[in-house]
Amino acid sequence: METTLRSFSRALSRALVSEEVARSAGLLQALDPRARLAGMLALVVAVASARRIAIVAALFLIASALALLSRVPMKTLVLRVWVVVLGFTGLIALPALFTTPGNVVMRVAFLSITAQGLQTAGLLVLRVETAVTLTTTLVLCTPWTHILKALRCLRVPTEIIAMLAMTHRYVFLFIEVAQQMFESRQSRILGPLPGVEQRRLAARTAGVLMSKSIDLSNEVFLAMQSRGFRGEVHLLHDFEFRFRDAMAITAFAALAIVAIWLGR
Repeated sequence: METTLRSFSRALSRALVSEEVARSAGLLQALDPRARLAGMLALVVAVASARRIAIVAALFLIASALALLSRVPMKTLVLRVWVVVLGFTGLIALPALFTTPGNVVMRVAFLSITAQGLQTAGLLVLRVETAVTLTTTLVLCTPWTHILKALRCLRVPTEIIAMLAMTHRYVFLFIEVAQQMFESRQSRILGPLPGVEQRRLAARTAGVLMSKSIDLSNEVFLAMQSRGFRGEVHLLHDFEFRFRDAMAITAFAALAIVAIWLGR
């Protein structure tokens, strides 16, 4: 339970860091949110389409440069993106080292690692690292409500916008509620609990939290409907599309087209 509490606290602190980065004066923050979203999506499509590892590596360097110029902390990139993606995607790509036929470059016990397997696994890991770096940079440099409004400008259905908005809003609320529940329970317990009792306690807490989430979702849905919410995102701050935003979209699109062409 203590580990869970620390995880909740870390999640909340990361959200605060994201707000600070979005308010800072960086490269992406100076652009219209629609230009940021369209540009990053174009680069993600280029990363997914490129088949040459050198092109994907070049896009990774560009993504890292964009993040640093947008004042995203290097520690955040390393700990929240690169290490996590490397661990998760590395496990998925690991079998490709041994199962991909080709020229054998190394033998580990009775298994053979091929050059083609190394290239396939490296391409997968690097592609995911680059795509996640781009999307994380976009999310950190843009307030969540601006992303939703930009998505709506790109004709994303209102149902998806509403689902994303509600999920982002209430996941933090339920994290806080769960943290309070754990603290309340912890204050009434003397000494450590056996493992079985800890698992039983965690299961009860999860059940209560799910029941609360269902009740709250119904109440919020009815309240929003009664206030006229139909999925559209309205902000006090209107987007202003300027000449530099058009130039940025053109640059992102040209870079994506060149990467797709060279990465065939």
